[in-house]
Amino acid sequence: MPNRSHRRPRGLRVSLAAALLSVATAVAAESELRLCADPDNLPFSNQKQEGFENKIAALLADDLHAKLTYNWQKQRQGYIGYTLGAGRCDAVMGVPYGYERVLSTPPYYRSGYVFVTARSRHLGLKSLDDPVLRTLKIGLHAIGGDGADSPPTHALALRGIAGNVQGYSMWGEEGVKNPQGQIVDAVAKGDIDVAIVWGPLGGYFAKPYGRALVVTPVPADEEMPSQPFAFDIALGVRKDDDVLAARLKKSLERKRGEIKAILAAYHVPLIKPLAGLPPSGANTDRPAR
Repeated sequence: MPNRSHRRPRGLRVSLAAALLSVATAVAAESELRLCADPDNLPFSNQKQEGFENKIAALLADDLHAKLTYNWQKQRQGYIGYTLGAGRCDAVMGVPYGYERVLSTPPYYRSGYVFVTARSRHLGLKSLDDPVLRTLKIGLHAIGGDGADSPPTHALALRGIAGNVQGYSMWGEEGVKNPQGQIVDAVAKGDIDVAIVWGPLGGYFAKPYGRALVVTPVPADEEMPSQPFAFDIALGVRKDDDVLAARLKKSLERKRGEIKAILAAYHVPLIKPLAGLPPSGANTDRPAR
């Protein structure tokens, strides 16, 4: 009599094969880390993958044994909607921790706004209440048409400082190299007296000038206690993608030291998180800049 214990119905064999194929497909899908990023936005990212976010992304992908792929999209109003929301990628970097439109990982750095001045001027700016600001030509980044002006812009307006402010585009015209750095170049050339910019921009674009430029932190504004001047920055994934968020969280923990070294190499001014306080967030539909 034949041994039936080693025989499986054909339908069962087909089902097992389909299940194995499904598992293999899922593993293959997990082996790719799909990011959306700006193709021309140093020091954060560019298409040559020279930004510090590119370096951190490569580090995480290697740790996860995943192939890193990019969908390049200019950062404009509605960025999260036409990247993550449209399924072009599975994660974006540079998102304020706690931003309501994404599920954010733990922060991988915290930074704030800085003054960039010429050392030869000996301005020694300490806060936005420094009386000398009323006499200086101040450069600020004009964020865009979505009303998301930077905290320093709001703080200066509250103090009635507007006539001596000059706006610089965050994005520039097509073909312009490193438009985000033009505001720092303007300080070096003497076109403006001080630039008030997001810390990673100030640190990165001031570095080529060596000791000629001074980068100092802008403290929180006592006149605007609800407005943060420092932000925790994280990766953002779709709100229902708990699996990827958990994998990225563990990878960030494993690679914390190497991430810190990358940030230092790009001269990102870092601020220690404040214990016991809720993380900073931002109501804006694109990564923090």
